[in-house]
Amino acid sequence: MGTLDGKVAIVSGSGRGIGRAIALKLASEGASVVVNDLDPAPAEETANDIKAAGGNAVVCAGSVTDEDFAERFVTTAVESFGGLDIIVNNAGYTWDTVIQKMTDEQWDAILDVHLKAPFRILRAAQPYFKANPVDYHRKVVNVSSTSGLAGNPGQANYSSAKAGVIGLTKTMAKEWGRYKVNVNAVAYGWILTRMTEAVAGDAAFVEIEGRKLAVGINPQVAETLARTIPLGRPGTPEEAAGAVYLLCTQEANYVSGQCLTVDAGQR
Repeated sequence: MGTLDGKVAIVSGSGRGIGRAIALKLASEGASVVVNDLDPAPAEETANDIKAAGGNAVVCAGSVTDEDFAERFVTTAVESFGGLDIIVNNAGYTWDTVIQKMTDEQWDAILDVHLKAPFRILRAAQPYFKANPVDYHRKVVNVSSTSGLAGNPGQANYSSAKAGVIGLTKTMAKEWGRYKVNVNAVAYGWILTRMTEAVAGDAAFVEIEGRKLAVGINPQVAETLARTIPLGRPGTPEEAAGAVYLLCTQEANYVSGQCLTVDAGQR
């Protein structure tokens, strides 16, 4: 028996990294999961791993910034599993530079994926929540960042978006309390993913929506950064997923409008 048996979850950006770990964790506790990724292949891999472990999963691939994505995401959950109980807004990436070099395209792209997309997904879910009341608490967890709490050089766009996520979270907690929906956020510090691993030598790159973006952290910078963390190391995707899971449990039914900082006490 899992703590989330019978629940239906949608997790954006769950083909890789933290999102994948969240999808696997929720599924391991009994939730049926709609897996999303920009690229179909990693989304299918996550869904197949869930099913191989005895869980239920389907894929809703595509960019969260597409105009029709939010409705498609919500509809996939309802049509595939008969409901929607948990929303995790996780999808995103970084595109960094100092403000004097940041283009409007950079600003808009990061605000769109980290703030506008969660807004659209929550807006799309509202009619379903209103029309289908339940006797338990539904859950929303929005992924923010310590950059949104404290700022970070070179991340004016990302920090602003992640600060906005916290504002969105607090507002939706007030709007959706009447639907018995808890809305919270997690603010991650340094979690090891393909975007944040130490990279020796030349910078590593990924391609996202036709853009070639640098990823990774210089090993010397990574070593220095690790020393500022009280636990002496970055977190794992599984540890990051654990924080989301906690907020999805019924034990957290009286926790809403909060932002849980997940950084091992760094800030």
